[in-house]
Amino acid sequence: MSAVVIPIKRLDNSNEIPCYAYEGDAGMDLRAAEDVVLKPFERKAVSCGIAVAIPRGYAGFVLPRSGLAVKHGISIVNAPGLIDSNYRGEIKAILINLDPTEPFEISRGDRIAQIVFAPVPDTHLVEVDELSETDRGGGGFGSSGVSS
Repeated sequence: MSAVVIPIKRLDNSNEIPCYAYEGDAGMDLRAAEDVVLKPFERKAVSCGIAVAIPRGYAGFVLPRSGLAVKHGISIVNAPGLIDSNYRGEIKAILINLDPTEPFEISRGDRIAQIVFAPVPDTHLVEVDELSETDRGGGGFGSSGVSS
């Protein structure tokens, strides 16, 4: 598979451009471009100091970092945060502190989220009177059970 080239503009020259931590990773780390303290159950849009020009047919998805989630209860309110291909503003991570007692301190340069770029096809909806049948049908929200 060939690499997708995505132009990126630094809005904060002191911050690192997102990159993969390991070869084969799906997500690139996003870093905070500001100092923030998140009180328990507080949410804030934290600046990442970059803007991107995602090509048409692709989107960016801002996701939580698993280490911050498990160790500190830090997540993303609208996970995944969607960045459309025509958006040219600053990337921000809408973080929430789900820890009931401890505030969480973020410093400039801290890795706070990750971004994944993925293909998203143009889609056209066609209204119909009936949908095709499947084995699953309308079953959802636990319809397959919890046991294997």
